[in-house]
Amino acid sequence: VAKGAQESAFLKATTADENAHVAFLKKALGKKAVAAPKVDFGSATSKSKWLATSMVLENTGVKAYGGQALNISSPAYITAALSIWAVEARHASVAGLLVKAAPDSISPEKGPFQTTATAAEVLKAVEGTGFLV
Repeated sequence: VAKGAQESAFLKATTADENAHVAFLKKALGKKAVAAPKVDFGSATSKSKWLATSMVLENTGVKAYGGQALNISSPAYITAALSIWAVEARHASVAGLLVKAAPDSISPEKGPFQTTATAAEVLKAVEGTGFLV
């Protein structure tokens, strides 16, 4: 799916990071963890679209973690969530550069501040992708 060394490196690193995030969150949440949803990315993972899809999803993750950080009461989990948030931001930035090397791809908020999103806003955005079945 990836073409070239940069896309391949991005895909490999991001896949490993996301799997580690899921494992951490499952362990941290224990019985409170929800079951993984059924997902169908359809043509969004085609050679021509996977990177743009990744950029959108990574930016959604950044907004989600930013919006929920203050809802976490455990200092250890706040640290972990902010660590994941930082990695998601790096993923989003690299994906943006790979999609189009331009300032608005690096910082899609078009300014020096990242907006956050509530859980309801993130869920609505994810549902709006049509990926959840």
